Amino acid sequence: MSNPARRIPLVNLAHYRSGTPQERARFVQVFGDALKEFGFVSVEGHGIEDSLIRRTYSDVERFFNLSEDKKRRYTVPGGAGQRGYTGYGQEHAKNRTVGDLKEFWHVGRELNPTHPHFSPHYGPNVWPEEVPSFKESTLKLFGELDLAASVMLHALAEYFGVARDTFSAMAQDGNSILRLIHYPPLKERFIPGGVRAAEHEDINLITLLCEGTASGLELLTRDGEWIPVDTLRGQIVVDSGDMLSRVTNNVIPSTTHRVVNPKSAEDDTTRYSMPFFVHPYPNCLLETLPLAATGTGLPPITADTFLQQRLREIGLIK
Repeated sequence: MSNPARRIPLVNLAHYRSGTPQERARFVQVFGDALKEFGFVSVEGHGIEDSLIRRTYSDVERFFNLSEDKKRRYTVPGGAGQRGYTGYGQEHAKNRTVGDLKEFWHVGRELNPTHPHFSPHYGPNVWPEEVPSFKESTLKLFGELDLAASVMLHALAEYFGVARDTFSAMAQDGNSILRLIHYPPLKERFIPGGVRAAEHEDINLITLLCEGTASGLELLTRDGEWIPVDTLRGQIVVDSGDMLSRVTNNVIPSTTHRVVNPKSAEDDTTRYSMPFFVHPYPNCLLETLPLAATGTGLPPITADTFLQQRLREIGLIK
């Protein structure tokens, strides 16, 4: 059962960027405490223009309204879904076999092959010729979310009392992904046993989720209770992933969440969402940081090795 009465905390990023010392300190404390308790926090004052989010959603809708044949043209062969289009039902949650009831498009970072963090997994991006403004709007949104994420990672380092760039340096020129998701109405496309997004944990450091166009997102609390997460207009929902859990030795756990199926025929409408997955650079070594953790933590592993393992587990690498 889910409990609609519980809510994740709300903070204002402008308080950290340009507020008083008291506002800044409160942001750091509430932001860090929320990730520790819930693995989720809502952020307003993030500085990303509402008009940019609206334009991007409009372009995303135009693309997903194309025919199946046209959309499939933008599948990148052997790309493990890291760029371009991934079809309906192709991704599944870890330890599940039924595909999620969604399709999506990935926009990633492009680096020059001479860049020290370059990896073949980076790209290049592909762009739908049927939606001319798609490239401009999605790359702009990618850049804005990337900047906001860096600021939040600075605040998280401050929360732990470690060097300011402890987390942001991991994500500098990292293999971050903007995922543009289409959840179609299920009346015609339901797969028996399928869920819009079955319960899972994100792979990366943190995820920034622009407000979705419909409800359905839920998180699992530490005491085993499902609560709804409202992605309201003007807010970004931030959640912690497996890589952050790994380097903090589970001081900040990776939180299980899901997108539930519509509960009635009236609710069975199209849903779009745009999560931004903040990834480290491929050769970044994920090892336990000297925080407040006890024990030795998990053995070190590079971010790319960890990512490839997880992509196999969710069916994007066969």
